[in-house]
Parts: sequence; structure tokens; C-alpha cells
Amino acid sequence: MSQGIVTAAYIGASIMFILALGGLSKPDTSRRGNFFGILGMTSALSATVIGIVSNNFFILSVGIIIGGTIGLVLAKKVKMTQMPELVAILHSLVGFAAVLVGFANFLDHDPTLIGADRTIHDIETYLGILIGALTFSGSIVAFLKLSGKIGGKPLLLPGRHWLNLALLVGALILCAGFVGQSATGGGTATLVLMTIIALVFGVHMVMAIGGADMPVVISMLNSYSGWAAAATGFMLNNDLLIVVGALVGSSGAILSYIMCRAMNRKFISVIAGGFGSSGSKSATADEGEAGDIVSVESAEVAELLLKAREVMIIPGYGMAVAQAQHTVHEITKKLRAEKINVRFGIHPVAGRMPGHMNVLLAEAKVPYDIVFELDEINDDFPDVDVSLIIGANDIVNPAAQEVPDSPIAGMPVLECWKGRTTVVLKRSMATGYAGVSNPLFYKENTRMLFGDARESLDNVLKNLDS
Repeated sequence: MSQGIVTAAYIGASIMFILALGGLSKPDTSRRGNFFGILGMTSALSATVIGIVSNNFFILSVGIIIGGTIGLVLAKKVKMTQMPELVAILHSLVGFAAVLVGFANFLDHDPTLIGADRTIHDIETYLGILIGALTFSGSIVAFLKLSGKIGGKPLLLPGRHWLNLALLVGALILCAGFVGQSATGGGTATLVLMTIIALVFGVHMVMAIGGADMPVVISMLNSYSGWAAAATGFMLNNDLLIVVGALVGSSGAILSYIMCRAMNRKFISVIAGGFGSSGSKSATADEGEAGDIVSVESAEVAELLLKAREVMIIPGYGMAVAQAQHTVHEITKKLRAEKINVRFGIHPVAGRMPGHMNVLLAEAKVPYDIVFELDEINDDFPDVDVSLIIGANDIVNPAAQEVPDSPIAGMPVLECWKGRTTVVLKRSMATGYAGVSNPLFYKENTRMLFGDARESLDNVLKNLDS
């Protein structure tokens, strides 16, 4: 295959990736976006294998078969509730690949590079390994947090900001030393030391981020993996890697900004420490201030829904854990058949990753036209008869508006308490992932339906049929 055909294939793949990002921006075009992404990656991989690789085809084929098989098995076996941690662990693989490629490139450098070209190439290698190592270790910690293997509470070490600054300054100093040593044939020890520093920085950075900020962490690590790929592209002089890495890096950065804006947070404050780290009294409510709760049964909830004209369903991570989205869809169909207007309110950070709830609802075939973002429906709650909260907590917490010293103060939330009746489905009175008590549970117009969300909703559905 000629270089011209390879270049044309790379340009076509780049266009497919751009179309994929455009398609993934909306639920109703996401399938098309996925198709474009698959087509682009197939084109890029085929052009690389056929047009650029000149030997070791057996090893390459084995790698593709093993990797493809693992990916296929994961895609079929991993539950939707495990998608956030799957995304995190896949980000770690991108970072790990960047580190391996960087070291391989350094150990087998091009002897024709001299002077300024050699210096630029060394910096590209250094940055690729730095970002890759940070992404790898940070993604591993994110995976452990999202999978519940370690707690979501932020680890706030004394002088943590000075530690981060010291690690950053150390990495910059080592970069200058590495470039000088590499020119004389050395630099291996410096590169290894920098890699260790980057790994420590990645662990410390994500460990210091609280549970409520994990959607931002996912998009942030996505951005880092993109920049690692772009740095690898410069290192290998591969235009497609540069373009794709820049696309992923910039889109991840934009998504991080959107997530931070959705939580009224600044990006720097997120990576410096998460929600629930202030230690204010509002993080945990005193029992004397909590008030009384009103518990209901499934039959009462069904009756409330049938008497309503406007119903708002607000899903959260609890719906994902219970795999209740299909039952929710059945309830929605029943209510719409009774001429009841049913809508879904989606908070940008609901769940454990951006778009988590949208993916679950799409899987259950909930119509796209009745799913709305926070900004689109928040003003409609005074006209809502029943708000059904399914496993959500922090995103419907009025403390964000009513408690000035709350760790989530200022975070935009779905104002369901302004409706006529709010029904909250929860297993217990435990706090959400941010560790912040929720005054919503004690409001006069709130009813609590305790139990597994799927079992509770199954019972509601049965009562709707009776």
C-alpha cells in the first residue's frame, strides 16, 4: 500500500472520528456516532497494519486477536452498572501503552536525529511518558473507587498542595536533566525516576478527589489519555495519532468543564479535593434537626402516579445498581397510556460517569423526546404532581441551596421539592456518594419508599395493572 493511500485512509479515519464525536453528543444520534467511530478505527488499524508495518506480523496478529477477544468479552459481560469502572480501567490501558511506547522509542531512538530535532524528540518522549504514567495510576485509583474497592472519601494529606507543587517542579527539573543526558547517550535513570513521580502524582491527585466529583474525574482522565496519545503521535511522527489524541484530549477537557459548571465547581478545586472535604457540620445532619419521615408502600405510590397529570422521573446511581431501568420504562408506558405526561429529568453528574443515566434509559428504549437535562426542566417542577426519585441523592439535595456552608453549596440540583409530591426510592437513609445529608427526605411533601429499587418498582407496576 502506497503512502498516499495510507494518508488518505488516515484522513478518512479522522473525519469518521469527528463525526463520531458529533453523533455521541446527542442520545438520538449516539448509535450513528458509535458506527462512525468503529468505521474510523477499522480504517485506521487496517491502513497501519497493511501500509506501515513491515515485519513481525505474527506477533502483531496475536496481539490484535488477544486484545480484540478481551474487548469483546468485556463488552458482552460487563454490566451497565460497571461501565464507569470499565471506562476508567480502559483509560489506564491508554496511559500504560503511552509509557511503554515512550520507553521503547527512547531505547531505540533514531540516530539521525541531532541538535534541535533531537531535543524536541526527547521532550515529546518525556511528555508522552509523563502524561501516560499519570493517566495510568490515576485511572487505576478511579477504577478502585468506582468499583467500591476503596472508599469514595477524599484522602486529604497535610500539605497536599505543596506535595503536588513539589512533584510538578521535580518533573520539570528532571525534564531539563533528561534532555541534557539523552544527548550524550544517557537519561534512562532520570526517565525512570520521572515515571515514578508521575505515578505517585496520579495516585495522589485522584485519591484527593471526593466521590461526588467522580464524573469529572472520568472526563478528566479521558482528556489526559487523549493528550498522552497525541504526545505519542508526535513521538512516532504519526499524524493520525496526533489528530485523534487532540480530539480526545480537547473533547475530554470540554466535557470536564461542562461537568464542573454543572456542579458549580472550578476544575482546579476538583483536582485539589472533592466534595465532603470541608469538614463542615452540614455534611452530616444532627438527628435532632432531621425531623420526621413519611414512609409509603408501593400501592400508595401507584395510586399517586395514577392520580397525577404531570410526573417527573429522576434516576440516579441506585437505578443503575438495581438494574431497574426496564421496569421504569414499563411504568412509563402504563402512565402514558393513561394520558399522564411523563418526563425524565437528568442531572449532568447523575451516576458515576457523564451520560450514565442517558445510556441506561437508552438501553431500556425510553423515548429520547421525554428525556430532559436539568436546565430544560428545572423551572417546571412547580407544575409537577409527582416526582419519582429513583436512587438519586446528591443531585436532588436542597442543601445545595439552603445550607450556605454545605460541601455542595452552590451546586445546581433538580428542584423536585417544589412539586406537589416527591417520592424517594432508597434502600436506607444513608447519605449519597458525596457523604452529605439530604434535607429532602424530611420535607412535608416527601414520601419515602424503602427497599431495592427494582423490587419496589416491580410492585408499583403490579399495582398499576390491578
